[in-house]
Amino acid sequence: MTITKMCMDDYEGVYQLWISTPGMGLNDVDDSYEGIKTFLLRNPNTCFIAKDNEKIVGVIMSGHDGRRGFIYHTAVATSYRHQGIASSLTKHACDALRNEGINKVALVVFKTNETGNGFWQQQGFYIREDLNYRNKALVDLVRLDT
Repeated sequence: MTITKMCMDDYEGVYQLWISTPGMGLNDVDDSYEGIKTFLLRNPNTCFIAKDNEKIVGVIMSGHDGRRGFIYHTAVATSYRHQGIASSLTKHACDALRNEGINKVALVVFKTNETGNGFWQQQGFYIREDLNYRNKALVDLVRLDT
């Protein structure tokens, strides 16, 4: 198993992993080739993939605004879970954010995603009860349910 920085050559394998992972919350704009290209241009050092030989079996995307970090679209292929891959990807992302001067990182997990919520709890991410998450789409987005 190897973990490397994600690049655009990895997009197709990453996208296939995402669409085979239930509950990813993808959409047709942000998660398109162009959307991910824009994200990676802004965050070239904070996104990682895990490969078994040449097959992408895990991914974590993280980035920051110069003040706070955020983690997006973390996934590990079902047949590769419980091997420490997600924990290793998380460590790589958090280390990369820390190296860029980021001191705090956040993420969003759907309430119904028991697996994801359990994982992030184990990684030390706690639920904030003192705020409301708000969202507004500035363009029409089509949800790609997985």
